[in-house]
Amino acid sequence: MKSNSWKTYTELNQRELPAAIRCGLLDRGSLTARLITASDGNFQVQVLEQTWRTPYLNEATLLGMQPRQKALIREVLLLCHGEPWVYARSVIPFSSLKGRLGFLRKLKNSALGALLFKDPNLQRSHFQINQISLPQAPIPTEEHTTVYGRRSLFHLYGKPLLVAEVFLPACKL
Repeated sequence: MKSNSWKTYTELNQRELPAAIRCGLLDRGSLTARLITASDGNFQVQVLEQTWRTPYLNEATLLGMQPRQKALIREVLLLCHGEPWVYARSVIPFSSLKGRLGFLRKLKNSALGALLFKDPNLQRSHFQINQISLPQAPIPTEEHTTVYGRRSLFHLYGKPLLVAEVFLPACKL
C-alpha cells in the first residue's frame, strides 16, 4: 500500500466514505476485539509475511525514519469463520523494538491489536483513510472491487509503530 492517497477524515470529501462503513472505519477501539465479537470467537490471524524490509517512503516519513532504514514489516490476514475480513500491515522501526517492546518481534499468530490495547500507555494518532482498488499487491484477493483502508500511528512508551488495515469485501463490521 505504497499509495500516497492517504487522507485524514477532514480532508476526505464526506460523500466519498459510504455511511455503511463509516462507523467501523473510524472506530478508535480495538479492531481485533470487534472481529472476535462479530465472529462469535471464530477468529484467527494468518501471517503472510514478517520480515525486515525498507518501508514505503510515506510510511518511513510518518514514522520519522531515515530513507532506506529497515523496519520489521508484518503482513497478516485477520480471518473470521476462516474467511479473510481484514488485511493488516504493521511497520515497526528497529528503534521501537528495543527494551520493553522487544516482544513484538515474536508475535507469531498472535493479534498485534490484542496486545497493544491491553497496555494503558498506548496512544493512537488520528486515522488516515484510503480508497483501494482490488486486486492490489500485496493484498491477496482476486476480487475486482473498491475497499477502504485506514492507518494510524501508535505510540507505546514513546516508541512509534504504524498499523494499516484494509477492510476486505467479506468483512461484516
